Amino acid sequence: MNRHLLLLFSLFCLVVEATSLKCVTCHLRTPADHCRRGFGVCHAQKYESCMSLRIYSNNTLQISYMVCQRFCKDLTYNFNNRTYIHKCCDDDFCNFRV
Repeated sequence: MNRHLLLLFSLFCLVVEATSLKCVTCHLRTPADHCRRGFGVCHAQKYESCMSLRIYSNNTLQISYMVCQRFCKDLTYNFNNRTYIHKCCDDDFCNFRV
């Protein structure tokens, strides 16, 4: 009986892993090169989406940041002559698209 429960639990874990949202992680990406820090993949948990934060100065992308984010909301604001664009999405690796 225990072997059957273990098999069922393993199958459930595989299904959950296969269906979870996958997002790119990068804690420091510049437009001139690839990710400098924190490159990888995160699996979104309950209430999480893929998130990207892009920071522009004079309409030129300076840096971006990408992670799985809980309770993510789209937001754009200006501060110190920079524009911050916070975007959320729900497709695999959608936060990597520039």
